[in-house]
Amino acid sequence: MIPWRPRSPSPARNVRAVFDKLDDIVRRSLDLEAQMALPEVAADGARSAELAREHATLAPLVAAVLAWQEARTDLAAATELAQAAGLDDAPLWRAEADAVGQRVAQLEERLRDLLVPADPDDGRDVILEIRAAAGGDEAGLFAGELRDMYMAHARAQGWRATVLTESTQAIGGIKEAIIEVVGTGAFADLKHESGVHRVQRVPATESQGRIHTSTASVAVLPAAQEVDVAIDPNDLRVDVFRSSGPGGQSVNTTDSAVRITHLPTAMVVSCQDEKSQHQNRDKAMRILRSRLLSAERDRVAGARADARRTQIGTGDRAEKIRTYNFPQSRITDHRIGFTAHNLSDVLAGNLDELIAALRAAEREARLAAAAAEGGVDD
Repeated sequence: MIPWRPRSPSPARNVRAVFDKLDDIVRRSLDLEAQMALPEVAADGARSAELAREHATLAPLVAAVLAWQEARTDLAAATELAQAAGLDDAPLWRAEADAVGQRVAQLEERLRDLLVPADPDDGRDVILEIRAAAGGDEAGLFAGELRDMYMAHARAQGWRATVLTESTQAIGGIKEAIIEVVGTGAFADLKHESGVHRVQRVPATESQGRIHTSTASVAVLPAAQEVDVAIDPNDLRVDVFRSSGPGGQSVNTTDSAVRITHLPTAMVVSCQDEKSQHQNRDKAMRILRSRLLSAERDRVAGARADARRTQIGTGDRAEKIRTYNFPQSRITDHRIGFTAHNLSDVLAGNLDELIAALRAAEREARLAAAAAEGGVDD
Protein backbone atom coordinates (compact mmCIF):
# COMPACT_ATOMS: atom_id res chain seq x y z
CA MET A 1 0.00 0.00 0.00
CA ILE A 2 1.82 3.06 -1.25
CA PRO A 3 1.10 6.55 0.14
CA TRP A 4 -1.54 8.24 -2.01
CA ARG A 5 -2.93 11.74 -1.79
CA PRO A 6 -5.67 13.37 -3.91
CA ARG A 7 -3.31 16.17 -4.95
CA SER A 8 -0.62 13.86 -6.34
CA PRO A 9 0.30 14.07 -10.06
CA SER A 10 -2.45 12.94 -12.40
CA PRO A 11 -2.78 9.21 -13.08
CA ALA A 12 -2.26 9.87 -16.81
CA ARG A 13 1.08 11.52 -16.09
CA ASN A 14 2.15 8.62 -13.88
CA VAL A 15 1.14 6.14 -16.59
CA ARG A 16 2.96 8.04 -19.33
CA ALA A 17 6.16 8.18 -17.28
CA VAL A 18 6.09 4.40 -16.91
CA PHE A 19 4.80 3.77 -20.43
CA ASP A 20 7.91 5.51 -21.80
CA LYS A 21 9.71 2.29 -20.89
CA LEU A 22 7.35 -0.02 -22.78
CA ASP A 23 9.50 -0.11 -25.92
CA ASP A 24 12.40 -1.23 -23.73
CA ILE A 25 10.27 -4.12 -22.46
CA VAL A 26 9.44 -5.25 -26.00
CA ARG A 27 13.11 -4.97 -27.01
CA ARG A 28 14.12 -6.99 -23.96
CA SER A 29 11.63 -9.72 -24.89
CA LEU A 30 12.98 -9.87 -28.45
CA ASP A 31 16.54 -9.98 -27.11
CA LEU A 32 15.62 -12.90 -24.87
CA GLU A 33 14.13 -14.77 -27.83
CA ALA A 34 17.33 -14.18 -29.82
CA GLN A 35 19.50 -15.40 -26.95
CA MET A 36 17.41 -18.54 -26.43
CA ALA A 37 17.85 -19.39 -30.12
CA LEU A 38 21.64 -19.45 -29.81
CA PRO A 39 23.08 -22.99 -29.81
CA GLU A 40 25.45 -22.30 -26.92
CA VAL A 41 22.54 -21.07 -24.77
CA ALA A 42 20.34 -24.02 -25.72
CA ALA A 43 23.17 -26.31 -24.61
CA ASP A 44 23.34 -24.60 -21.22
CA GLY A 45 20.29 -25.91 -19.36
CA ALA A 46 20.51 -23.51 -16.42
CA ARG A 47 21.02 -20.42 -18.59
CA SER A 48 18.28 -21.47 -20.99
CA ALA A 49 15.81 -22.02 -18.13
CA GLU A 50 16.67 -18.63 -16.59
CA LEU A 51 16.05 -16.80 -19.88
CA ALA A 52 12.84 -18.77 -20.48
CA ARG A 53 11.49 -17.78 -17.06
CA GLU A 54 12.19 -14.10 -17.68
CA HIS A 55 10.63 -14.31 -21.15
CA ALA A 56 7.51 -16.00 -19.75
CA THR A 57 7.22 -13.29 -17.10
CA LEU A 58 7.35 -10.54 -19.73
CA ALA A 59 5.03 -12.31 -22.20
CA PRO A 60 1.65 -11.01 -20.89
CA LEU A 61 2.98 -7.47 -20.65
CA VAL A 62 4.51 -7.60 -24.15
CA ALA A 63 1.23 -8.89 -25.61
CA ALA A 64 -0.66 -6.06 -23.94
CA VAL A 65 1.89 -3.49 -25.13
CA LEU A 66 1.66 -4.63 -28.74
CA ALA A 67 -2.16 -4.68 -28.67
CA TRP A 68 -2.22 -1.19 -27.10
CA GLN A 69 0.22 0.20 -29.67
CA GLU A 70 -1.77 -1.33 -32.53
CA ALA A 71 -5.05 0.12 -31.23
CA ARG A 72 -3.50 3.59 -30.87
CA THR A 73 -2.06 3.36 -34.38
CA ASP A 74 -5.47 2.35 -35.77
CA LEU A 75 -7.15 5.25 -33.99
CA ALA A 76 -4.59 7.78 -35.22
CA ALA A 77 -4.78 6.51 -38.82
CA ALA A 78 -8.57 6.49 -38.85
CA THR A 79 -8.67 10.00 -37.40
CA GLU A 80 -6.29 11.27 -40.05
CA LEU A 81 -8.35 9.72 -42.86
CA ALA A 82 -11.61 11.08 -41.45
CA GLN A 83 -10.18 14.57 -41.15
CA ALA A 84 -8.81 14.44 -44.71
CA ALA A 85 -12.25 13.43 -45.97
CA GLY A 86 -14.03 15.97 -43.79
CA LEU A 87 -15.91 13.24 -41.93
CA ASP A 88 -14.51 13.76 -38.44
CA ASP A 89 -17.84 15.22 -37.24
CA ALA A 90 -20.04 12.59 -38.88
CA PRO A 91 -22.11 10.56 -36.36
CA LEU A 92 -21.07 7.21 -37.86
CA TRP A 93 -17.40 8.15 -37.66
CA ARG A 94 -17.74 9.46 -34.13
CA ALA A 95 -19.35 6.18 -33.01
CA GLU A 96 -16.53 4.18 -34.61
CA ALA A 97 -13.88 6.47 -33.10
CA ASP A 98 -15.47 6.16 -29.67
CA ALA A 99 -15.38 2.35 -29.94
CA VAL A 100 -11.70 2.34 -30.88
CA GLY A 101 -10.96 4.90 -28.17
CA GLN A 102 -12.68 2.69 -25.62
CA ARG A 103 -10.55 -0.22 -26.77
CA VAL A 104 -7.40 1.89 -26.26
CA ALA A 105 -8.60 2.83 -22.77
CA GLN A 106 -9.30 -0.81 -21.88
CA LEU A 107 -5.84 -1.87 -23.03
CA GLU A 108 -4.28 1.00 -21.10
CA GLU A 109 -6.14 -0.16 -18.01
CA ARG A 110 -4.76 -3.65 -18.58
CA LEU A 111 -1.25 -2.21 -18.82
CA ARG A 112 -1.74 -0.33 -15.56
CA ASP A 113 -2.53 -3.60 -13.82
CA LEU A 114 0.45 -5.39 -15.38
CA LEU A 115 2.88 -2.57 -14.60
CA VAL A 116 1.97 -2.20 -10.93
CA PRO A 117 4.54 -3.99 -8.74
CA ALA A 118 2.75 -6.76 -6.89
CA ASP A 119 2.33 -6.64 -3.13
CA PRO A 120 3.90 -9.95 -2.02
CA ASP A 121 1.39 -10.26 0.83
CA ASP A 122 -1.76 -9.87 -1.30
CA GLY A 123 -2.31 -13.62 -1.49
CA ARG A 124 -2.16 -14.13 2.27
CA ASP A 125 -4.95 -14.69 4.76
CA VAL A 126 -5.58 -12.05 7.42
CA ILE A 127 -5.34 -11.54 11.15
CA LEU A 128 -7.71 -8.65 11.87
CA GLU A 129 -7.45 -6.88 15.24
CA ILE A 130 -10.14 -4.44 16.40
CA ARG A 131 -9.89 -2.44 19.62
CA ALA A 132 -12.12 0.16 21.26
CA ALA A 133 -10.24 3.44 21.67
CA ALA A 134 -11.46 6.89 22.74
CA GLY A 135 -15.07 7.22 23.81
CA GLY A 136 -15.68 4.76 26.62
CA ASP A 137 -18.66 2.41 26.24
CA GLU A 138 -19.67 4.03 22.95
CA ALA A 139 -16.25 3.17 21.50
CA GLY A 140 -16.82 -0.46 22.50
CA LEU A 141 -20.21 -0.50 20.80
CA PHE A 142 -18.64 0.94 17.64
CA ALA A 143 -15.82 -1.61 17.77
CA GLY A 144 -18.45 -4.35 17.92
CA GLU A 145 -20.16 -2.91 14.84
CA LEU A 146 -16.84 -2.91 12.97
CA ARG A 147 -16.34 -6.56 13.94
CA ASP A 148 -19.79 -7.41 12.57
CA MET A 149 -19.11 -5.38 9.41
CA TYR A 150 -15.91 -7.28 8.61
CA MET A 151 -17.48 -10.63 9.45
CA ALA A 152 -20.40 -9.87 7.10
CA HIS A 153 -18.03 -8.73 4.34
CA ALA A 154 -16.00 -11.92 4.71
CA ARG A 155 -19.12 -14.07 4.41
CA ALA A 156 -20.22 -12.15 1.30
CA GLN A 157 -16.84 -12.88 -0.32
CA GLY A 158 -17.06 -16.57 0.50
CA TRP A 159 -14.20 -16.39 3.01
CA ARG A 160 -14.03 -18.11 6.39
CA ALA A 161 -13.93 -15.66 9.30
CA THR A 162 -13.25 -16.97 12.80
CA VAL A 163 -13.05 -15.00 16.04
CA LEU A 164 -9.80 -16.14 17.64
CA THR A 165 -10.23 -14.17 20.84
CA GLU A 166 -12.62 -11.51 22.07
CA SER A 167 -13.09 -9.35 25.15
CA THR A 168 -16.61 -7.97 25.67
CA GLN A 169 -17.92 -5.08 27.74
CA ALA A 170 -20.89 -5.11 30.08
CA ILE A 171 -23.36 -3.04 28.01
CA GLY A 172 -22.58 -4.80 24.73
CA GLY A 173 -19.88 -4.21 22.19
CA ILE A 174 -16.27 -5.24 22.63
CA LYS A 175 -13.05 -4.05 24.13
CA GLU A 176 -11.04 -6.13 21.67
CA ALA A 177 -11.55 -8.80 19.03
CA ILE A 178 -9.02 -10.70 16.95
CA ILE A 179 -10.40 -12.37 13.81
CA GLU A 180 -8.78 -14.76 11.37
CA VAL A 181 -10.00 -14.34 7.78
CA VAL A 182 -9.13 -17.15 5.36
CA GLY A 183 -9.83 -16.81 1.66
CA THR A 184 -8.45 -15.84 -1.73
CA GLY A 185 -7.69 -12.12 -1.89
CA ALA A 186 -8.46 -11.46 1.79
CA PHE A 187 -5.35 -9.39 2.51
CA ALA A 188 -5.51 -7.58 -0.85
CA ASP A 189 -9.07 -6.48 0.02
CA LEU A 190 -8.69 -5.67 3.70
CA LYS A 191 -5.14 -4.31 4.06
CA HIS A 192 -6.27 -0.68 3.68
CA GLU A 193 -8.52 -0.98 6.75
CA SER A 194 -5.59 -0.49 9.15
CA GLY A 195 -5.90 2.72 11.13
CA VAL A 196 -8.24 4.66 13.39
CA HIS A 197 -11.94 4.62 12.51
CA ARG A 198 -14.08 7.46 13.89
CA VAL A 199 -17.82 7.42 14.51
CA GLN A 200 -20.04 10.48 14.99
CA ARG A 201 -23.55 9.91 16.34
CA VAL A 202 -25.93 10.48 19.21
CA PRO A 203 -25.44 7.66 21.76
CA ALA A 204 -28.55 5.91 23.05
CA THR A 205 -27.68 7.14 26.55
CA GLU A 206 -27.45 10.82 25.46
CA SER A 207 -30.54 12.64 26.75
CA GLN A 208 -29.66 16.02 25.21
CA GLY A 209 -29.35 14.72 21.67
CA ARG A 210 -25.72 15.76 21.35
CA ILE A 211 -23.46 14.12 18.81
CA HIS A 212 -20.50 12.30 20.33
CA THR A 213 -17.29 11.23 18.63
CA SER A 214 -15.70 7.87 19.44
CA THR A 215 -12.94 5.84 17.85
CA ALA A 216 -11.79 2.28 17.36
CA SER A 217 -8.50 1.07 15.95
CA VAL A 218 -8.12 -1.64 13.32
CA ALA A 219 -4.92 -3.52 12.48
CA VAL A 220 -4.83 -5.81 9.46
CA LEU A 221 -1.90 -8.23 9.55
CA PRO A 222 -0.88 -10.71 6.86
CA ALA A 223 -1.34 -14.17 8.36
CA ALA A 224 2.04 -15.80 8.90
CA GLN A 225 2.97 -19.45 8.61
CA GLU A 226 5.64 -21.18 10.67
CA VAL A 227 8.03 -21.01 7.70
CA ASP A 228 7.64 -17.20 7.53
CA VAL A 229 8.77 -16.43 11.05
CA ALA A 230 11.39 -18.40 12.93
CA ILE A 231 10.68 -18.25 16.65
CA ASP A 232 13.20 -19.65 19.08
CA PRO A 233 11.30 -21.46 21.88
CA ASN A 234 13.87 -20.03 24.29
CA ASP A 235 12.57 -16.55 23.38
CA LEU A 236 9.11 -17.38 24.70
CA ARG A 237 7.67 -17.23 28.20
CA VAL A 238 4.42 -19.18 28.41
CA ASP A 239 2.10 -18.62 31.36
CA VAL A 240 -1.12 -20.53 31.95
CA PHE A 241 -4.00 -19.35 34.08
CA ARG A 242 -7.69 -19.91 34.63
CA SER A 243 -10.11 -18.47 32.10
CA SER A 244 -12.26 -15.57 33.25
CA GLY A 245 -14.67 -15.36 30.31
CA PRO A 246 -17.04 -17.63 28.37
CA GLY A 247 -15.90 -21.19 28.11
CA GLY A 248 -18.41 -23.55 29.64
CA GLN A 249 -17.65 -25.68 32.65
CA SER A 250 -13.88 -25.24 32.31
CA VAL A 251 -14.05 -21.58 33.28
CA ASN A 252 -12.29 -20.98 36.62
CA THR A 253 -11.74 -24.71 37.10
CA THR A 254 -8.73 -25.50 34.89
CA ASP A 255 -5.64 -23.60 33.80
CA SER A 256 -6.64 -23.50 30.11
CA ALA A 257 -5.90 -19.86 29.32
CA VAL A 258 -2.49 -19.09 27.81
CA ARG A 259 -0.36 -15.96 27.81
CA ILE A 260 2.74 -15.95 25.57
CA THR A 261 5.42 -13.28 25.88
CA HIS A 262 7.98 -12.90 23.12
CA LEU A 263 10.96 -11.76 25.17
CA PRO A 264 13.05 -10.03 22.45
CA THR A 265 10.16 -7.73 21.43
CA ALA A 266 8.07 -7.80 24.66
CA MET A 267 5.01 -8.70 22.56
CA VAL A 268 2.30 -10.35 24.66
CA VAL A 269 -0.59 -12.45 23.33
CA SER A 270 -3.29 -13.97 25.52
CA CYS A 271 -6.00 -16.46 24.51
CA GLN A 272 -8.63 -17.97 26.77
CA ASP A 273 -11.68 -18.58 24.59
CA GLU A 274 -11.08 -22.31 24.10
CA LYS A 275 -11.50 -25.00 26.74
CA SER A 276 -8.22 -26.62 25.75
CA GLN A 277 -4.87 -25.15 26.75
CA HIS A 278 -3.42 -26.59 23.53
CA GLN A 279 -6.02 -24.79 21.38
CA ASN A 280 -5.45 -21.49 23.17
CA ARG A 281 -1.69 -21.85 22.75
CA ASP A 282 -2.11 -22.60 19.03
CA LYS A 283 -4.26 -19.49 18.54
CA ALA A 284 -1.82 -17.34 20.48
CA MET A 285 1.11 -18.53 18.39
CA ARG A 286 -0.75 -17.76 15.14
CA ILE A 287 -1.42 -14.22 16.34
CA LEU A 288 2.16 -13.78 17.57
CA ARG A 289 3.65 -14.97 14.26
CA SER A 290 1.47 -12.54 12.31
CA ARG A 291 2.39 -9.63 14.59
CA LEU A 292 6.09 -10.41 14.24
CA LEU A 293 5.77 -10.67 10.44
CA SER A 294 3.91 -7.36 10.31
CA ALA A 295 6.50 -5.70 12.55
CA GLU A 296 9.26 -6.83 10.20
CA ARG A 297 7.31 -5.54 7.19
CA ASP A 298 6.87 -2.19 8.95
CA ARG A 299 10.56 -2.04 9.78
CA VAL A 300 11.54 -2.63 6.16
CA ALA A 301 8.92 -0.19 4.87
CA GLY A 302 10.05 2.46 7.31
CA ALA A 303 13.54 2.32 5.86
CA ARG A 304 12.30 3.10 2.34
CA ALA A 305 11.45 6.41 0.73
CA ASP A 306 7.83 7.54 1.02
CA ALA A 307 7.11 6.55 -2.56
CA ARG A 308 7.92 2.94 -1.74
CA ARG A 309 6.11 2.47 1.54
CA THR A 310 3.77 -0.48 1.67
CA GLN A 311 0.69 1.13 3.18
CA ILE A 312 -1.69 3.91 2.20
CA GLY A 313 -0.93 6.74 4.62
CA THR A 314 1.88 6.61 7.10
CA GLY A 315 0.88 3.23 8.49
CA ASP A 316 0.59 4.84 11.93
CA ARG A 317 -2.37 3.30 13.74
CA ALA A 318 -3.00 6.66 15.39
CA GLU A 319 -3.85 8.11 11.97
CA LYS A 320 -7.57 8.75 11.49
CA ILE A 321 -8.43 7.10 8.20
CA ARG A 322 -12.23 7.11 8.08
CA THR A 323 -15.31 8.75 9.57
CA TYR A 324 -18.73 7.14 9.97
CA ASN A 325 -21.26 9.97 10.37
CA PHE A 326 -24.67 8.63 11.40
CA PRO A 327 -26.74 11.87 11.26
CA GLN A 328 -25.78 12.29 7.59
CA SER A 329 -25.57 8.54 6.79
CA ARG A 330 -22.13 9.45 5.45
CA ILE A 331 -18.89 7.53 5.28
CA THR A 332 -15.69 9.38 4.38
CA ASP A 333 -12.25 7.92 3.78
CA HIS A 334 -9.86 10.79 4.45
CA ARG A 335 -6.89 9.28 2.64
CA ILE A 336 -8.44 9.35 -0.83
CA GLY A 337 -11.24 11.90 -0.42
CA PHE A 338 -13.90 9.21 -0.90
CA THR A 339 -17.42 10.04 0.38
CA ALA A 340 -20.64 8.07 0.11
CA HIS A 341 -24.03 8.25 1.82
CA ASN A 342 -24.76 4.55 2.23
CA LEU A 343 -23.55 4.08 5.79
CA SER A 344 -26.05 1.37 6.69
CA ASP A 345 -25.03 -0.71 3.65
CA VAL A 346 -21.34 -0.36 4.53
CA LEU A 347 -21.89 -1.43 8.13
CA ALA A 348 -23.86 -4.41 6.78
CA GLY A 349 -20.65 -5.54 5.06
CA ASN A 350 -21.01 -3.96 1.62
CA LEU A 351 -17.46 -2.59 1.33
CA ASP A 352 -16.97 -3.29 -2.37
CA GLU A 353 -17.20 0.32 -3.63
CA LEU A 354 -14.91 1.63 -0.91
CA ILE A 355 -12.37 -1.16 -1.35
CA ALA A 356 -12.36 -0.64 -5.14
CA ALA A 357 -11.55 3.06 -4.64
CA LEU A 358 -8.73 2.25 -2.22
CA ARG A 359 -7.24 -0.37 -4.53
CA ALA A 360 -7.38 2.06 -7.46
CA ALA A 361 -5.57 4.63 -5.32
CA GLU A 362 -2.95 2.06 -4.40
CA ARG A 363 -2.43 1.16 -8.04
CA GLU A 364 -1.96 4.79 -9.13
CA ALA A 365 0.46 5.37 -6.26
CA ARG A 366 2.48 2.32 -7.22
CA LEU A 367 2.62 3.59 -10.79
CA ALA A 368 3.84 6.95 -9.47
CA ALA A 369 6.50 5.15 -7.44
CA ALA A 370 7.59 3.17 -10.49
CA ALA A 371 7.77 6.40 -12.50
CA ALA A 372 9.82 8.10 -9.77
CA GLU A 373 12.27 5.22 -9.84
CA GLY A 374 12.64 5.36 -13.60
CA GLY A 375 9.93 2.90 -14.59
CA VAL A 376 10.67 -0.74 -15.16
CA ASP A 377 14.14 -2.19 -15.31
CA ASP A 378 15.86 -2.57 -18.67
